Amino acid sequence: MKKKFISKNKKTKKIKPKIIIFFIMIFSSFLLTIKALSKYSLPYQNSDLVNFLIENNNPFIVNSKSNYSYFHKIMTKLIDLDITNPLSILDTNFKGLTKQIKVEGNETKKVSNINTVNETEPTIYLYNSHDTEEYKPTSFAEYSVMPTVKLSDYILKEKLEDNGFSVLIEETTISSIRSSLGLNYAGSYKASRVLMEQAKEKYPSLIYFIDLHRDSLSHDKTTLTYNEKNYAKVMFLVGLENPNYQGNLDFSTKISDLVNAKIPGLSKGIYEKEGEGVNGIYNQDFSNRTILIEVGGPENTIDEVYETLLVLSEVLTEVIKNDQN
Repeated sequence: MKKKFISKNKKTKKIKPKIIIFFIMIFSSFLLTIKALSKYSLPYQNSDLVNFLIENNNPFIVNSKSNYSYFHKIMTKLIDLDITNPLSILDTNFKGLTKQIKVEGNETKKVSNINTVNETEPTIYLYNSHDTEEYKPTSFAEYSVMPTVKLSDYILKEKLEDNGFSVLIEETTISSIRSSLGLNYAGSYKASRVLMEQAKEKYPSLIYFIDLHRDSLSHDKTTLTYNEKNYAKVMFLVGLENPNYQGNLDFSTKISDLVNAKIPGLSKGIYEKEGEGVNGIYNQDFSNRTILIEVGGPENTIDEVYETLLVLSEVLTEVIKNDQN
């Protein structure tokens, strides 16, 4: 009996160090992951954007659990980050993700967009007739967010507002309007038309209507490398079967030409559509300042789209300001 007891005791002593080493390895791996995350920076961070996408446009989030495990509680205490809540990362001061601005004296004069945007009288309306069109699901992974064309709206809005414009984003989902009207996917433009009319009625100040989409081609056909940086190519669709086609064609051409003047080859130009089996309108009969822009394709990352939207915001700023003079 004594021999057996000694034998078991020896086995226990051998097992314990292995268990300790195993847990040390697991915990070290976790800390290395957090350290790697602290060095990672996103080109764009907007808590309102992430909130909106999670609530309205994210097929990956099914539900959340209210009964947290002991592991969750321990990790929350150790790293001050709620691992079940992707939004908590926005409140964490990771390197590259958050910036602190020290204001001394008249330093606020360096910020160009303080109180310059009139939110009650927007002039630019951003919407998506196909608001579920997706980009490559590699960015914003820590938020569990699927990047769609709706993300482009928020990026472009921020950049345009930095330049002094007041921008309205349509946040009503197209599917909800289609459902209420008994329309299928082919009726998306009819659904977005309803939203355009409602927006114009509520905000008569609206002049420019921009419908953002993405193409359906492969990455090699929707991507441009310029000065060692990848961009998502853009293309402008103009329907010729409406009385405003010439005004929209001229306006889209100005934007396309200026995009290529800044980054040669970034715009694939104007795609004029008419004839049997083709929409030919795209709601561009609504005004002569209604444009449809395709930015990238399903294989483009949101980083590539972001770089293009920086250029597009500069171009739109220049073209619209000239148009208003």
